[in-house]
Amino acid sequence: SLYEAFPPAEAARIARKLEIHYTPKHGSWLNMAESELSILARQCLQRRIPARDELATAVQAWLADGNHAPTPPP
Repeated sequence: SLYEAFPPAEAARIARKLEIHYTPKHGSWLNMAESELSILARQCLQRRIPARDELATAVQAWLADGNHAPTPPP
């Protein structure tokens, strides 16, 4: 779209300054964050946790377990 809006030399100059990051159309960072929070709630938070430090410990244990688990292929 840069080449549609600007002359070729100007579009190329602008394009060199850009750093493009791929964001999937149906898998944005927000969708991924919502998925992780949902998994956390189902796997870790389905019980009453009476104290903040116990909650932090439970979440840290869940994170550590999840970070060491193998991920399925896409």
